[in-house]
Amino acid sequence: MRLSGACLLSLFLAASANALAAASALDTAEGELAGQLFAMAVQYERGDGLSQDVPRAAEFYCDAARYGSAEAYFALGWMYGNGQGVARDEGIAATLVARSAQMGFAPALNAQRFFGPSVGTLPPCLMPRPLVARASGASVPAARAGLAEEVELDQILSSLAPNKRRVAQLIRLLSPQYAIDPRLALAVAATESNFESLARSPRNAFGVMQLIPETAQRFKVVNLYDPTQNIRGGLAYLRWLLAYYRGDVLLTLAAYNAGEGAVDRCHGIPPYRETVDYVKRIYGMFRKPSHPFDAHLASPSPAIAAR
Repeated sequence: MRLSGACLLSLFLAASANALAAASALDTAEGELAGQLFAMAVQYERGDGLSQDVPRAAEFYCDAARYGSAEAYFALGWMYGNGQGVARDEGIAATLVARSAQMGFAPALNAQRFFGPSVGTLPPCLMPRPLVARASGASVPAARAGLAEEVELDQILSSLAPNKRRVAQLIRLLSPQYAIDPRLALAVAATESNFESLARSPRNAFGVMQLIPETAQRFKVVNLYDPTQNIRGGLAYLRWLLAYYRGDVLLTLAAYNAGEGAVDRCHGIPPYRETVDYVKRIYGMFRKPSHPFDAHLASPSPAIAAR
């Protein structure tokens, strides 16, 4: 199947992680994100479906490289070698191309004779990040250098004020009623509202789970600011999305942020920086690419059927 424009982002979605061992499943999910980011970088570099923006393309290549994309290392190295979108730096270019070659990317292996050996110099965007921002505003050491958005959910929860801790506890209690892993629900709530029951976004999303009025009506939420009602509505929506996307956590999260219509049109994560960052952040907390689901709740999405 051939997709064009914005929906090229779906080209790198991997096969379901259900058939893989746990460690392999994590690698697969990270590979999917790397592919999504790389495809977005290509779109910005070429202006394919998006306004051409070469410096932004470099940012996305860098994100993809952080998730282990050999192609992204090579593309970013080429940009540094030619001063496209970034300041020209032959040392950085040589290091990036060498890394891509070490990962077995054939064009990088062929190009090494032009770029020379690695000098060990990385661009600022790929320097180790000893600290990552937390939803609470605190910063703590990253648990894994290869992830751009890895977050320790337990540390977020332990730093909450008493009123927010009560909201988190309510999520823990209600999640099993909807067959949702509490850590997934907590990660969504932390990202959406930081457990603030009176939160309201500029886009008219309300409460702990940041429900828009249409979603609230769909899942019978009367008072958007009532924490119990709001959480129940968000959990019901997550349960439905997991069924619709057959347990694919990445697609479920993308749809929770951008809507299932956008995900279905693209057959994958839509090319919105907000949505990509949203998926990265919550996956960094939850760290599971798949989730049990009730197939009776919804027919599979076209994004699943197209695989």
